[in-house]
Amino acid sequence: MTDQPQPDRFKADMPQIPGVASGAAPRHGIAANPTLRLVAGLAVVLFICLFGALWLLRPKHTQAPVAAPLPQIEVPAPAVDPTASMPRATAGAPEIATVAEMAKPWTSKSFFFVNHLTGESAPALLIRLPSGSASQPDGYWALGMNAPFGNCRLEYISDLDRLINDYDFRTAKHPMVGNPCSRSVFDPLKMSEIPGNFWVRGSLVQGSDVRPPLGIELKIQDKNILAIRME
Repeated sequence: MTDQPQPDRFKADMPQIPGVASGAAPRHGIAANPTLRLVAGLAVVLFICLFGALWLLRPKHTQAPVAAPLPQIEVPAPAVDPTASMPRATAGAPEIATVAEMAKPWTSKSFFFVNHLTGESAPALLIRLPSGSASQPDGYWALGMNAPFGNCRLEYISDLDRLINDYDFRTAKHPMVGNPCSRSVFDPLKMSEIPGNFWVRGSLVQGSDVRPPLGIELKIQDKNILAIRME
């Protein structure tokens, strides 16, 4: 008796579905189309490149540039009036100096004498003389620095070489008062008579000026030197 193959009892046949062939399932979509796969790959590469470019071009947090400093503009200092600190002798406040600050012979101090009637200020000078008492008016000479006639300003010359060079006055032994316009020289130690039988200090020793400088009457009170009245 010949053995015949027996049908496999344990293997069930797959049911047949109308319109579907047996075998491997067919592929559809991108996997089945090489062109779509290429386009999809290019799209992925393009996306990666675009994302990378955006990342590289992102705004970076950098320190703000420091602004250059503004150029410094030098503002000139206001001019200082050298006469602002000079005392002004008025009717109510005639003090011009103290005895202590005028202790040395030939010490000088500039001030303004204010006319009691007109209110005009005239430049003046106080000189400590080597003779006389420091506590008495005769120890000083106060004079107006405007020449009595003309528009010239007198000057107190303590540099004897200037008297030689600028005034050609060679016999001075002490400071003098000079008129630079006329080159006249006045001696503080000498007295001179003027019309009216008045004697005034500052005799003319060189030049053609008509008279000595205008004198100012002084008074000593409580160690203060007061300018009372101008000629």
